[in-house]
Amino acid sequence: MSNKNKTLFSEFPPVTTEQWMERVTADLKGADFDKKLVWKNLSGINIQPCYNNEDKIEQLQNTGENSQSLVNYRSVKVTTTENGNKLAIKAVEEGMNGIIFTLDNKVDVAELLNGINLNKTSVSFEIASNAVAFIIDLVSFAKGSDLKGFVNTGIISNYVTTGSFDNNQIKVAAELVKLTANFPNFKAITISGTEYLDSGANQVQEIAYTLNSLVFLIEKLSEKGIEAQTIFNNLNFKLAIGLEYFVEIGKFRAFNSLLAEVAAKYSVADFSNTITAKTSIWSKSITDAETNLLRCTTEAMSAILGNVDGILIDAYDKEFKNPSDFSSRIAGNITTILREESYFGKVSNPVDGSYYIEEVSSKIAEKALELFKSIEAASGFYTAFENETIQQQIAEIRLQKLKLISQRRTPLVGVNKYPNLMETVAADILSEGANDNSKVLTPRRASLEIEALRRKTEELVAKTNIRPIVQLASYGNLNMRKARAAFAYDFIGVSGFNVLQEQSFNSAEIAATESAKSDAHVVVICSSDEDYDTTAVDFVKAFRVLNNDKVLLLAGAPKNMDELTEAGLDGVVNMRSDVLVTLSKIQNKVQKTLKS
Repeated sequence: MSNKNKTLFSEFPPVTTEQWMERVTADLKGADFDKKLVWKNLSGINIQPCYNNEDKIEQLQNTGENSQSLVNYRSVKVTTTENGNKLAIKAVEEGMNGIIFTLDNKVDVAELLNGINLNKTSVSFEIASNAVAFIIDLVSFAKGSDLKGFVNTGIISNYVTTGSFDNNQIKVAAELVKLTANFPNFKAITISGTEYLDSGANQVQEIAYTLNSLVFLIEKLSEKGIEAQTIFNNLNFKLAIGLEYFVEIGKFRAFNSLLAEVAAKYSVADFSNTITAKTSIWSKSITDAETNLLRCTTEAMSAILGNVDGILIDAYDKEFKNPSDFSSRIAGNITTILREESYFGKVSNPVDGSYYIEEVSSKIAEKALELFKSIEAASGFYTAFENETIQQQIAEIRLQKLKLISQRRTPLVGVNKYPNLMETVAADILSEGANDNSKVLTPRRASLEIEALRRKTEELVAKTNIRPIVQLASYGNLNMRKARAAFAYDFIGVSGFNVLQEQSFNSAEIAATESAKSDAHVVVICSSDEDYDTTAVDFVKAFRVLNNDKVLLLAGAPKNMDELTEAGLDGVVNMRSDVLVTLSKIQNKVQKTLKS
């Protein structure tokens, strides 16, 4: 630091934690510090609002390093060998340095990889069957090259999503390890943890269960004569990336650290695994789908800073149609821009020493290790999944997450907050609701229940050719009526109704009369608490004299709710309202009105 800057900053003496707390306590005016400022993550981690050099943060060991040769993957579904090769070549031309081929049928390796430089491009394969025969052809074709990538036979992912473990997969994995022995940069065993996070699990669960499944496979492969050192050198982990930016960074760092601990238990000190991160299904939306691009960007940032080796970013429209060339290209560009233009791939470990991230990483590692040990103590991964312990633990977290989304305490842009009211969405691409099977894991979007609500609206519009209209009838205090109209606009817009801009009236009497006569199917009273105290009951009574069919709501939390309900108010919308419960009631009444 220059002498000039030293002089400048000397005018600002350091503030101690005690001084900061005194000021914050005064500003909170008696409010609970923990409730207001401490963030409680669903992984059981309490995150403080600030950290400084007075905090003693214990740094994790073996958190990995930012890969200078980060693999930017594109997924290619191989319908025919010719088409698969064409798509792969196109991806490489567009800057991708990794291809993940999804194979359902037998293909000719030489034709599939024709024109792809195996020394520069990582090639990975998700194979449903005949993996051994395919890899025999692959190693023959790749002889003399630096083959990089992995093969994923779904050894764990198939089990957790179907509930049936194929013991033949162990034999296949052992054979793949032997076949690829001369290619140390090609990993023969892929263990997936994406199904946990995509089924609603938290980060601690994803880490713990993935490591539990690793121990399970080590035991099985050891019976086939495969040594622990060889197993660890052949591992590729496929993990999902969630939306909690800093927590996800901590998750990957914690995973690397705990993986080293597990390896040490098998007397493996030095090994070479890879981690491939994939953007999550859970966080994506069909409504306002372009927002998925922003989600994918922050997810990719988390993964890179968390020291992964490869990233697969799904196209923003993948959840409702086959990705276009455009959406696939943009998905690949995200990692390229982060790596090349934002310099994310230029620093070996950029988050080391950050008090906040070190604290998050340590706490995640501590919680994950605790859960990992509890599963192992109860006879391990296979037993825990067979008796549905893992499924029940994930279901508990999933329900908490969905409750927060329904209460809008966890915002999802375009889903439960800030809906795009100019967007039209076809009913058939929206979900009919969740059907979570307690016996297996079902990767899904967090938005399914709200999508089902929107689907109901779109189906109603298709049948009646009428999109329900919502009128925001405001009067009284200018600031409060505008604030409450804006809230109601955002809240009810989630349903897919045509929410009109706020319409202001000179008095409650005029507002009640005019809105009762309007073409709207839903009317929302918007004003201040003081105005509600003196005029809301009269508004409702006057409104109901003229109209009994419309849905009549009030934006706010009135004290005399019983009196208003008796007068004919259908409900309220406020910060405590559950979006699913509230909008379902509105839909049901509107539907009856339109049918009659």
